Amino acid sequence: MSTSSSSKRKSSGLNQHYEEKVRPCIDLVDSLRSLGVEKDLNLPAIAVIGDQSSGKSSVLEALSGVALPRGTGIVTRCPLVLKLKKISKDNNCHQWHGLMSYKKQTKELKDPAEIENAVLKAQTVLAGTGEGISHEMITLEIQSSDVPDLTLIDLPGIARVATGNQPKDIEKQIKDLIEKYIKRQETISLVVVPANIDIATTEALQMASKVDSTGQRTLGILTKPDLVDKGMEETVVRTVNNQVIQLKKGYMIVKCRGQQDINEKLDLVKALEKERNFFNEHAHFRSLLEEGKATIPLLAERLTKELVEHITKTLPQLQKQLEMKLEKTTEDLRALGAGVPTDEHEKTNFLITKIRQFIDALEGIKKAEEDLRSSDMRIFSKVRKEFDRWKLVLDAKIIKTEETLRDEVEEYVRTRRGRELPGFVNYRTFENIVKKHIEELEEPALKLLKDVTDIVHSCVNCIVSFHFKAFSHLLRATKDPIEDFLDEQFQKAEEKIHSQFKMERIVYSQDHLYSNKLDTVKQSQTVLGQRSFVSADVREMAQHLTAYFMITSDRLANQVPLIVQYHILDQYISQLQNAMLAMIGRNNPGMLLQEDSDVARKRRELKERLERLKSAGKVLSKFVHSV
Repeated sequence: MSTSSSSKRKSSGLNQHYEEKVRPCIDLVDSLRSLGVEKDLNLPAIAVIGDQSSGKSSVLEALSGVALPRGTGIVTRCPLVLKLKKISKDNNCHQWHGLMSYKKQTKELKDPAEIENAVLKAQTVLAGTGEGISHEMITLEIQSSDVPDLTLIDLPGIARVATGNQPKDIEKQIKDLIEKYIKRQETISLVVVPANIDIATTEALQMASKVDSTGQRTLGILTKPDLVDKGMEETVVRTVNNQVIQLKKGYMIVKCRGQQDINEKLDLVKALEKERNFFNEHAHFRSLLEEGKATIPLLAERLTKELVEHITKTLPQLQKQLEMKLEKTTEDLRALGAGVPTDEHEKTNFLITKIRQFIDALEGIKKAEEDLRSSDMRIFSKVRKEFDRWKLVLDAKIIKTEETLRDEVEEYVRTRRGRELPGFVNYRTFENIVKKHIEELEEPALKLLKDVTDIVHSCVNCIVSFHFKAFSHLLRATKDPIEDFLDEQFQKAEEKIHSQFKMERIVYSQDHLYSNKLDTVKQSQTVLGQRSFVSADVREMAQHLTAYFMITSDRLANQVPLIVQYHILDQYISQLQNAMLAMIGRNNPGMLLQEDSDVARKRRELKERLERLKSAGKVLSKFVHSV
C-alpha cells in the first residue's frame, strides 16, 4: 500500500475517531469566544507566534486553504482568530463558506479570493491607516471539506526595529500583545521558526520559554526546510527530534509555498503534494515524515488533537473561573445599584434609602455586627487588638518595674531616708516613684487613642465609599461630618485621657483591695529574685510599689479603652448618624444624587458582562451535560 493512501486512511480514521468529540469541544470554545467572554475569562487556545519572515503566514495559509495577507513588515496587525470547520462534501463537490466579524460587524465571504482584502480592510479599521497594531480581534470562520477542525489565534510577527510609519516602540507593543496571550496557562504556544537559522536566537521561542520554562504548553514548528544549508540537515533532524532545545510537546516540520510558488500560481492543494514529495524524497528528512513529524496534514491532525485534549483538561478550571467572575460581577453591580430614578418623589425616596442603608451600616459598626462585604475584618476586631496591645504595655511596665525597682528604691533610701528605722516605708518616697512611673504611661495611652481613631476613620471611609461611590456630591457632603465629628470626639477623648492621668497622680486605692494585693505580693518569691541579702527598706518599698502598680495597671487597662471606645466609636458614630438623617431634609436630592458619568458607564459594562457570563454559563452547562 502506498504511503499516500495509508496517510489518507489514517486521516479518515482520525476524523471518524474524533467526530463526536472534536467538533463539540472546539465549538464550545468558539461559542464562548463569540459571546465576547474572552474579555472576562481565559479561554483555551492555540496562539501562533513567530518572528517576522518566519513563515507563520504560510503555515496558516496551508492549514486554512486560503490566501492570507503577505508581504514585508507587519502583516498581521490584530489578533486574528482563525476558526476552521470541516464539513462533508456535497455530491463529491468541495464546499466552502467564509464569515468574517469584528467590532460587532459580520461580513459573509463567498469566495476564498475575497479573504486577503477583507482582512486587510478590517485591520485598517481596527489599527488605523498607519502601521501600528490593535488588541481588538478579527474572527475569520472558514467552513470547508478541505480544512481540519481547528481554531488558532494568529498574532503579529515580532518586529525588532521600527521601519517606515511604524511607531518607535512597535517591538514593545507587539511583545506586550503576544505576552498577553501566551502567559495564560490556558494557551498553547505554536512557535514558528525557520529551519535554516539557529532556533536559540529566535525571539518567539525566547518569549515562549520565558512564560513556559518547561515547554509544557509550547509546540515548535520548523519551516523553510528547503533553505537549509548543506551539512546542517542533521542539526535540523536533531531539533525536530527534541534533542537541541527541549519542549514537552516537541517539534514538527513543514514546507509551505515559497514566493516562487506563489509567483507561479501554485495552488494550495498542489502545494501539499509538493510538500509530501519533498520530504519523501529527502535523504535526511524522510525519517521525520515516517515518524509523523512532517507535513501540513500531519500538523493539522496533531493540532486538533492537542486542542481537544487541552480544552478537556482546562474545562474544570474554566468553570471555576466563570463562577468566580459571575459572583464578583453580580456583587459589583449590586454595589453600584440600579441607578437614580427620574421622578422627583422617587428620587427623594431613593436618597432616603441610600442614607438609611449607610446609617444601618454605621449601627453595625457601633454594635460590632457590621456586614463584612466592604471590609475584610470587623472594626471592633481591629480595635480589640489595639486594646490588647495596651494591656501588654501595662504588663511590660510591671515586669520592668520589678526588675529595676531594687536599684531605684536603694537610691531613694540612700539619699532620702530620715530618722525612721529599717522597714518603715517613707510615704513621700513611695508617692514620688509611683508618679514617675505613671507619667511614662500617658504617651502610650495617647498612641492607643490615635491608632484606634485611624482604624475607625479608615473603616468609615471605606463604608461611605461602598455606599456612595456612584454619587460624588453625596460623597463630598458626607465627608465633612465624617472629619469634623471625628476630630471633635478625638479631642474630647484626648482631654479625658489627660484628666485620667492627672487623677492617677493622686495615689489611691480602696484599703481592702490594696491590702489583699500587698499580701499576694509578699507571698510571692519572685519580686526581688533569690538575692542572698536584701535590706528591709528595699524589700518593704518594692512590695508596696509592685502591689500598687498592679492595681493601677488593672484600672488603666479598662479605663483608657473605655474612654476611647465611648468617644471614637459610640459618640462619633451616633453624631454621624444624626447628621446623615438631617441631610435628608436639608439638601436637594437631585443635586446629591447626580451620578458620575463613569459610574453609569461602569454599570452598563457590568450589565453587559453579566449577560455574557450568564450566556457562557448556559453554553458550558449544556456542554457538560451532553458529554
